[in-house]
Amino acid sequence: MIKQLPISVQAAHKSDVRSQFAALCWRLNRGKPEILLITTRGSGRWIVPKGWPMDAMTPAASAAQEAWEEAGVIGEPADRCLGLFSYLKTVAPDRVLPCVAMVYPVRVESLATDFPEKGQRRRKWFPSDKAATKVDEPELARILRDFDPHTLP
Repeated sequence: MIKQLPISVQAAHKSDVRSQFAALCWRLNRGKPEILLITTRGSGRWIVPKGWPMDAMTPAASAAQEAWEEAGVIGEPADRCLGLFSYLKTVAPDRVLPCVAMVYPVRVESLATDFPEKGQRRRKWFPSDKAATKVDEPELARILRDFDPHTLP
C-alpha cells in the first residue's frame, strides 16, 4: 500500500480551495458498526466532521483533526478514502462554494468531554443504515450505508 504524503496549501486561499476532507467516525457496538454524526452550527442538520486541507497534513490526518475539533473524537484515521460527496458550502449570506469532500474512516477510541467546538454542535451515535437516512447528501448516505469496517486495512 502506498502511504499518503502531506499536502501543501501555503499558496492557496481558503476561498480558492474547494476540496475538503471528512471523517467517518465509527465504533463497533456488539459487533455492528455505529457512526457518529454531528450537527451543523447553522441549520442543525446531521453531517460528518469535515474541513479544509491543512498544511503539511495528510488528508486522513486532516479529517481526524476536524473530528477532534468538531466532535471531540480521539481516534485513529485510516489512509483509505471511502468515497466522496459533493455539497454547496455557504461562506456568506449571498455566496456558496461547490465543494467535494473526501471521506476517511476514523476509528473512535474515545470522546472528549471538552473540545474546541463543544456547545456549538450536537453529536450522536447511529447504526450505519440509520445514519444514512439522517444526512442530506445522497453520496454521503451511500458511503454511510455501505461502510464495512472489516474491509479496512
